[in-house]
Amino acid sequence: MPVASFRPKKKEGASRHRAAPFRCRLIIMAKAPVAGAVKTRLARQGGLATATRFARHCTAALIARVGFDPRWETSLWVTPDASCTSRHWPGGLARVPQGRGNLGDRMQRILDRAAPGPVVIVGTDIPGITPAHIMQAFRILGGAQCVFGRAADGGYWLVGARRRPHTPRPFADVRWSSEHALTDTLANLAGRSVGFAATLDDVDDAAALARYGSFGRLVVAGSTIPAA
Repeated sequence: MPVASFRPKKKEGASRHRAAPFRCRLIIMAKAPVAGAVKTRLARQGGLATATRFARHCTAALIARVGFDPRWETSLWVTPDASCTSRHWPGGLARVPQGRGNLGDRMQRILDRAAPGPVVIVGTDIPGITPAHIMQAFRILGGAQCVFGRAADGGYWLVGARRRPHTPRPFADVRWSSEHALTDTLANLAGRSVGFAATLDDVDDAAALARYGSFGRLVVAGSTIPAA
């Protein structure tokens, strides 16, 4: 199925230049991969060095795989806010501070403030994300108002919204970091059309890292990890 162009309706007499399509917007929510501040559960089980390596490698690999794809425009929304100028982030991508609040507050801020066009949001702790997964989500938004990528633990690794004619507000009273996260979010979207992309596992602990096979072994060993 072709990707929807998301072209606004052209008014009579309007300039051809004003009919340019909205861009698809990929937002990567990223936390500065500083030792002791990332993947704390993984650090408790597998050690601080393993957790920090995972955060750094997974973030860099994800940005390399999907961050510069011409089919969408990517920006990094980072935390803490002061890390916008950090050397951890690659050049060539816009960086925006996530701001205050819980995860839902920060994702709602993205939906409210991102430039016009359909938005897909992902995090950096899912080694399995590929450009095909992102493209699938944008295609789903051609026919649905919202899209989710389920995670096996009852949460979700991807959320997206068409934001036309209105921006949804799906994150109120969600029980984050629990098996209820997706169910609670969907309850806030009653009456809206919702589609689902692929189911992927995020990495919160040593067992989850082990499920990623060679990637997990390379992280634990401290070996160089290819971007793709």
